[in-house]
Amino acid sequence: MVAVGEAATGLARACHPEPALAVTALAGLLALRSGLDASTLVLVVAAVLTGQLTVGWSNDLIDAGRDRAVGRADKPLATGRVSARTVGVAVAVAAVACVALSLALGPAAGSLHLALVGCAVAYNLVLKRTALSWLPYAVAFGLLPAVVSLAHDPPTWPPWWILTAGALLGVGAHLLNVLPDLEDDAATGVRGLPHRLGPARTRLIAVSLLALASALVVLGPGRPPSWAWATLLAVGILVVTALRGSGPTPFRAVIAIALADAILLVLRR
Repeated sequence: MVAVGEAATGLARACHPEPALAVTALAGLLALRSGLDASTLVLVVAAVLTGQLTVGWSNDLIDAGRDRAVGRADKPLATGRVSARTVGVAVAVAAVACVALSLALGPAAGSLHLALVGCAVAYNLVLKRTALSWLPYAVAFGLLPAVVSLAHDPPTWPPWWILTAGALLGVGAHLLNVLPDLEDDAATGVRGLPHRLGPARTRLIAVSLLALASALVVLGPGRPPSWAWATLLAVGILVVTALRGSGPTPFRAVIAIALADAILLVLRR
């Protein structure tokens, strides 16, 4: 019998807390920056959080057998720290809450957010094993700003360059996220786009896409503030570091570029 405290800890780890909180924070900051009223802002954050919990828990539930096969000690389901039944119940509760909270945002924003969660679940179920593994990330990150803008009264769409930059950030994040697990994934038959590209090309393309997203946000229509140019210069330095560094430095540099992209998306008008 798994102890309650250990099961709770395992459940928290199984939801992929780092990306879940990062995406939720990004949505919340976009909502705050867009001028949504407090109640709608809270709804956006809650809807995105429950959507991320649904995606994260379903991912570990679907991959439990693979994770056991490769001895993933960081996966609570694979190590028995939490049961499949507990995670299954958590997925169901999070999914029901996500539907209710999303629809409370209005038909346009709610339907779009649920479609994005559906894209992420489709990745977990099928697309992560195909050459189209990048597509759900492009759609979900690209249209996340639209969930926020469609929650306004009246609903509006963000400019095309924000949507494009978000899509580039999403694909770059996908390549970056998969990079440390390429060998484990390959051992269990997962062959998404990064696995087909190989580690060297995956890193190069991830850096290129994230840098392009930075440039697109800064050089988009309107007059960017001086700090945006400074951020773009910093991204250029990080690109060189990511491509020419050694050890863990390139990976950290790419993460820093992704963070800069997120900041630019939130603050750029």
